[in-house]
Amino acid sequence: MSPNLYALPSANATLVRLCGGNNNEDGEGEACMLIGRIPGTSDAYLIADSKNPAASPLRFTEAELRAAGIDTTAVR
Repeated sequence: MSPNLYALPSANATLVRLCGGNNNEDGEGEACMLIGRIPGTSDAYLIADSKNPAASPLRFTEAELRAAGIDTTAVR
């Protein structure tokens, strides 16, 4: 059984900004997110909203992120 990712402590996670793609109709600007590994894990990640950092981040396994086409190699 997979661990409950939301039960893992994440206070010391370091989030990095990943950007790409347009976020409006005129083609200006990029869509960005914040991503970081949950401390003490090898394959559990946080994804946060770069435009609303006060919102609680979502949590995913590396396999889930890969299935969604998100590359985690830039995340330490």
